[in-house]
Amino acid sequence: MVGTSISGVTLISVPGNVMNQAFFYMPMVFGFVVGYVIVAFVLLPIYYRMNLISIYTYLETRFGFFTYKTGASFFLLSRVLGAAVRIYLVVFVLHGLLPSGTAPFWVVALIFMVLIYLYTLKGGVKTIVWTDVLQTTFMILAVIVAVVVISRQMGWNMGQMVSAVATSHYSSWFDFRWDNNTYFLKQFVSGIFITIVMTGLDQEMMQKNLSCKTLKDSQKNMITTSITIVALNLLFLTLGAVLALYVNQRGGMAAMGISSVDKIFPTIASSSLGIGVGIIFLIGLVSSSYPSAGGALTSLTTSWCVDFIGFNRRTDLTEKRKLSIRYRTHAMYSLIFFFLILLLYALNNEAVINLVYKLASYTYGPLLGFFFFGIATRYQVRDRWMPYVAVLSPAFCFWLDWLSNTFFHFGFGFTLLIVNGLFTFIGMWLLRKPALISTKVTD
Repeated sequence: MVGTSISGVTLISVPGNVMNQAFFYMPMVFGFVVGYVIVAFVLLPIYYRMNLISIYTYLETRFGFFTYKTGASFFLLSRVLGAAVRIYLVVFVLHGLLPSGTAPFWVVALIFMVLIYLYTLKGGVKTIVWTDVLQTTFMILAVIVAVVVISRQMGWNMGQMVSAVATSHYSSWFDFRWDNNTYFLKQFVSGIFITIVMTGLDQEMMQKNLSCKTLKDSQKNMITTSITIVALNLLFLTLGAVLALYVNQRGGMAAMGISSVDKIFPTIASSSLGIGVGIIFLIGLVSSSYPSAGGALTSLTTSWCVDFIGFNRRTDLTEKRKLSIRYRTHAMYSLIFFFLILLLYALNNEAVINLVYKLASYTYGPLLGFFFFGIATRYQVRDRWMPYVAVLSPAFCFWLDWLSNTFFHFGFGFTLLIVNGLFTFIGMWLLRKPALISTKVTD
């Protein structure tokens, strides 16, 4: 759970962003905790009661065929885009660590995806659950070692390091300017809903939770994860502050040849802290990418095979035929990731952590609206119209965000996810049917 939540994006972008945004990420992390509680005690009981393999079959039971397929399609889109961004960042850093001219970017990307494909092809979820523990340990070790070594180079003991971070402007937790995207209340509320959609409405994360034997075990898993996430993100932000102070002491990013905040940690770890730290960083970076990338491939394969091929309901497919389809689906998504990584390499120019959540705001919003309309009301909807609602809601959000920024200089930030879900909810309300549904799904 932790390995999937704190991917290579967290390892690179969260510390790097401290240079520009201090600890303004922490209110969002506190929002994560509330989101985990909602997932544990609102969504998980529904999933366990319905004995779901794919969580999107809830939408079919609740509303019908078209809502179900639309929800599953938006998950595929969300997961493909989000995972591609995470994998891209790791490949980008690995390519940057190679001596100049060693290999073109596309070769590094291809090798990386082939290894992930082979890693997840046979083992499935069971392999991922067990190996994630070891990989996540290496990622956390890389952060701790980096903090210790940088502190020693700065002449600090542990107490002096904590004091230096606490007294610097980088340790500010709350942005009180309401028109900023990082305004603390926007961050907190966004954190709640980001967790609901990126954990509670995400097949990859729920696939791991539903592997627990009982609902109580799954809820305990969710709550302990939320506590761990707070501690680890505080560790990442502390690393970011230490890195920022280190860079400033050596003349700034330009003087050190660092072109973007996402390159701060990789550059310092590989060139300034010694070969031992460089190796540990490299192991941590690769370890951080496999839980996220491997889990994404597995969940996408599961969703495609269950939600679109119909493995759980078709009797005409032999086990051999199912295995063949699963292998081809796995390979298809690996190729999609590869080409998206190349596209991101050509286009991306901002901190990747922001890009991940921006994509989630647009692609997870319809899922948020679908599920919460199903949970909060007892109405049926005009099922055939739901694909149009799901497409129009992000379009309205994009238009609203543009108007707000252009004319009022107000940024919605990641709260755009909530607005997106609200538009979907309103669309479903306007297209509801008069008859009330049976209470067997929501009671």
